[in-house]
Amino acid sequence: MKYVRYIFYDIEVDYKITRGYQKMVITGAMLKKLRLEAGLTQRQLAKLVGVSQAHIAKIENEKVDPRLSTVNKILEVLTSGKKRKCSEIMTRNVISVNPKTRVIEASKIMMKYAISQLPVINDGKVVGTVTEESIIRNLSSTVAEKTVKEIMEPPLPMIPENTSVSVARSLLEESPAVLVVKKGAVVGIITRSDLLKIVSKAI
Repeated sequence: MKYVRYIFYDIEVDYKITRGYQKMVITGAMLKKLRLEAGLTQRQLAKLVGVSQAHIAKIENEKVDPRLSTVNKILEVLTSGKKRKCSEIMTRNVISVNPKTRVIEASKIMMKYAISQLPVINDGKVVGTVTEESIIRNLSSTVAEKTVKEIMEPPLPMIPENTSVSVARSLLEESPAVLVVKKGAVVGIITRSDLLKIVSKAI
């Protein structure tokens, strides 16, 4: 399995970064994708950010650990002018479970609401995710009575509600869903099906 170095974003302040606080994950490859979607060359982006083209290339190829202020500036440039926000397309009233929920109960919830994943929340904090895949992966004669905590996966990516939809779209290429937060609380969720609803419109 390939492990990718992540940069972690503070959900309290849009696009501000803090180390060790795992909320929004952005990789060098994702920054490159956003740059290409914005129609910018590395040289153009470097000029707007105030760094060298070589430095942009190293960041995109994850050859260097950039300053937090540099990554913030890159995101600011790449997301400027993109008007549609995650709050406009997210599904509100997020359905979730707690770590002690039994797998059979989580499965019933998924079937009832026709969803493929459930955030696992404990005392207001997202601690993991239970998905169809995680249940299937742990199929056994006793899995139904296990708790969600025993089979859950890492938390879904989390982004502020005023984040551009294009950022959520990039995250959804690697994750089945993205949680939308406001002041630390989960206020919505965006899945690939939510994006399909606006496929005929420019993002």
